[in-house]
Amino acid sequence: MASLAPDQARLDGLARQGIAALQAGNAGAARSAFEAIAASGRASPQAWLLLAQACDMADDRAAARAALSEVLKADPANPYALVMHGELMTRDGDDRGAVHWYERALAAASGKQLPPDLITRLRRADAERNAAGARFRASLDKALGATGAAAGARFAEALDIVSGRAVPMLQQPTSFFYPGLPQTAFHDPADFAWVAGLAAAYPAIAAEAEAVLAARAGLAPYVEPVEGRHNKAHPLLSDPRWSAFHLVRSGEIVPENAARCPATMAALADLPIPRIAGHSPMLLFSILAPGTHIPPHNGMLNTRLICHLPLIVPPDCGLRVGNHVREVRAGEVLIFDDSIEHEAWNRSDRPRAILLFEIWNPALSAAERAALTAMYETVASYGEE
Repeated sequence: MASLAPDQARLDGLARQGIAALQAGNAGAARSAFEAIAASGRASPQAWLLLAQACDMADDRAAARAALSEVLKADPANPYALVMHGELMTRDGDDRGAVHWYERALAAASGKQLPPDLITRLRRADAERNAAGARFRASLDKALGATGAAAGARFAEALDIVSGRAVPMLQQPTSFFYPGLPQTAFHDPADFAWVAGLAAAYPAIAAEAEAVLAARAGLAPYVEPVEGRHNKAHPLLSDPRWSAFHLVRSGEIVPENAARCPATMAALADLPIPRIAGHSPMLLFSILAPGTHIPPHNGMLNTRLICHLPLIVPPDCGLRVGNHVREVRAGEVLIFDDSIEHEAWNRSDRPRAILLFEIWNPALSAAERAALTAMYETVASYGEE
């Protein structure tokens, strides 16, 4: 070990010289020092990184990349080396290559304590990644022209995904996934024959909701703890800012509430609502207090769709499902797959109230609905004997 000491002292001296040269802006001297360290066969990842910086300072991009490759051989997730690869690609005008390296750098740095200089470079990398995505999307739009515009909303979402503006938003139910169902965020109300009749009943239903809001009796937090179970953290757990007035809950009519809303009960009597002992129907007024945001979440099942009939809707209320945002408008039915990530908000200074219920996913056959009903009821009753 003693025989190594003089050589190590020489290498340490070279490292100090190289760092001083970098700080002085002397690329040639810095490069010479770190190349000597590399030639010794004992260069650390940090020494290779400093050599890459010296080569970059001299705008020798090929040599800088070669040094960065040595860093990544020893430390594949080194965020400095990854982001520097991206910066070199940006200077080359290679957007696709730059985005590749920037995304790797951002992923490698995620959740870690970072020094200020790296934070600055990663912010710059994120901005450049977004700018590259915008340039790519503009190029696509120009090339596609009217052909792309005519392809409709699905094609537009695909372009958003491929250009980095959006990510795929798929069904991710928290309790049960049924394979083979369409990955559709919002369904067109015009495809459901019963919607016209429900919309016609809107004035009477809205009047009943107004009366419920005025009286306040019967309201409960929408998200309530389940007795005897570990309850997942939810920012609105037991919070009256998101309240429910249950007309039918877990398949059972709530008599005192249903009696106050006869028009609502009549309007939903013949709808294709699942009837599952212990589970469905589910029918309620969902009330969101002023300034309240329901954070992104996924529903329990993809075998159903959630239906909203907005009743009392101040300005600035919205609903996002996947990559699609809808303004909430009184009397206009919304039908969506809540197993896809969704969120809602009321940014006004008045409460928002909607009628909420579920229907079968229309892609399910009658035989599948019967089998699912039997399965859900068996699961609900399991262990009760």
